Order: sequence, then C-alpha cells, then structure tokens
Amino acid sequence: SNGKTTTTSLIFDMLRRAGLDVGLAGNIGNSLALQVAQEDHAYYVIELSSFQLDNCYDFRADIAILLNITPDHLDRYDHQFQNYVDAKFRITRNQTSKDAFIYWSEDPVINREIARIHPQATLYPFGSNEQNVAYTDGTHLVLSTRPNVLPLRVSLEELSLEGKHNQLNSMAAGLAAQILNIHNDTIRESLQQFAGVDHRLQYVATIRGVRYVNDSKATNVNSCWYALESMNTPTVLILGGKDKGNDYREIDQLVLAKCHTLIFMGKDNSKLIQHFEQLGVKYISTHSLNDAVQAAYSSAHEGDTVLLSPCCASFDLFKSYEDRGAQFMDAVRNL
Repeated sequence: SNGKTTTTSLIFDMLRRAGLDVGLAGNIGNSLALQVAQEDHAYYVIELSSFQLDNCYDFRADIAILLNITPDHLDRYDHQFQNYVDAKFRITRNQTSKDAFIYWSEDPVINREIARIHPQATLYPFGSNEQNVAYTDGTHLVLSTRPNVLPLRVSLEELSLEGKHNQLNSMAAGLAAQILNIHNDTIRESLQQFAGVDHRLQYVATIRGVRYVNDSKATNVNSCWYALESMNTPTVLILGGKDKGNDYREIDQLVLAKCHTLIFMGKDNSKLIQHFEQLGVKYISTHSLNDAVQAAYSSAHEGDTVLLSPCCASFDLFKSYEDRGAQFMDAVRNL
C-alpha cells in the first residue's frame, strides 16, 4: 500500500547503474503497454496499483514485491478490506518456483495470506531479524541472498533515504537487485546516492527557521503514519482532501506525540474535525491550499517542521497529488 513508487524507482536506479537495458513503467509513468509498444527493453520495473492488478490475468512477474498491505481505496472495494487484500495478492498470480516473491515478513496481513494461499514462487522475506534474507541489525542493513557470497552490509547512516520505512524499501530493492546478480558495490552505491522521489518527504525550504516538507504522495493514513514517524521536530501537520473511507485512529498517538497544530485542507473537513477535536490538539480548518499554508506559517515556531502529509486523495481541490505538491511548494516559496 505504501512505498511502491520509492522502491520501484530505487530498483530502476540500481539496474540502470548496473548497465542493464531497463524500462520504468506502470503506475509511475508510462503504461507498460506503451513502453512495450514503443521501446524494447530487456528488463521492466513496474509499479502496480491494486487498480491495475484487478485486471491482471495472464501477467507473470519474474520478481514480485509486496511491501505492506494497509487499508486504502476501500470505497472501491465495497468497504471490504479482504477485497483489497485479494487484489494486492494478484501480483503472485501465475508465478512458479523459478520466480521470486519478496515481502515484508512482519506484516500480519501478508503472513496470513501466504499461509492461506501458499504462493508457488521462492520466498524472500525481509524484516528486522536474521531469520530474513534481508534485515537490519541496529546499525547496518544486511542483504544475504547469495549462499556462497559474503552478505552486503550498508551502514544505516549511509542510506540516502531517511526513516525506518525507507530501510524496508531499501531492503526490498536490494533483494531484487541481488536476485538479478547485480554486484554488491553497485547496490551499495545506489543505496548511498539515490535522491528519492518527488512529493514523498521532499524538502522544500526553510523559512524563518521552519522546515517545510512536501509529502503530498501520502494519500492514505498509513503513509502519513510513516511520515510522522520520521519527524524529529515539533510538527504542524497539513492534512485533508477526498476521504477514501479512512480510519484516522492509526495516527492518533503520533499526532499527540509530534504535532502541536493540525491544519485541515479540503472541501469538506467535517470528518477530520469530528475525529481530531477529541484529541485536544489545536486545529485550523481551511478550504484552500494557500489558506492552509498561511495558517501553518502563522502557527509554526522556529525549529518546527510544517509537513504536508494529507492522508487523503487530492481530487477535491487538485488534479492529482503531483498538482497538490507542486502548488504547496509554490505557496511555500512565495511566503
């Protein structure tokens, strides 16, 4: 549900650094069909949303990755989480033992489904302990898919992407690269130098001692959870938009621990107000991006972070999350 674009882009970066003929397709840019029609690549790295997986019947992934599954798009799936889970697991459809299935071993939903459906692919779990083929030991990220080759160890401080969630994304990408026999030095270089993706915890500017961060790609509650988890300063959080059946309780504890002000930004903020006013955190309700940025500017203090991490789709006020992020960055730079 979260981390797809970052992980897809990171794998693409690793393959390209290795000199492989690779295309990037799917939910991240050009459709796979258009790529295949116009370009002939030896490898394709594809980001697949549940919407696209719904219509996969004959498609077979040589390497499939499931990072996590948390409630999202429930308005599309009759508000039945299992329907959404079933769509995600279509990525393993048609795989054989010659193929690889990479997954986060600590996701209870993924574990339950693996036990239920028994995927045919060879399993490559990643997580926080040495029982996995990729793990963190507290100071290093370790990749150990090759039985006769020393594991790749990369200091967590050297990773270009910050946050625990990006450690997981980095492990998944590194496993895919190792399965493709990409040299460890190339994987290390990518993990140390990859610049990240636009609109995902993207630094915008520091104004009067306040950092502004664009996380417009956080279109569900769990994605906002990861953003808040990575904050290490007092935070003004801007959230809101088109609700997709969200349950905001997931971020309550992080809001209480990290945020002193919430800025709601949407055509209809009633559900946000109803939920968050009981937490006792100061909130301001706005109905435009400029008003939200001005409210955040007035509420933030030196040393704070203003974080746009909306929890919601963008289609009430914007064309896309990219449009929302771009307008946010413009508004910040015009302060």
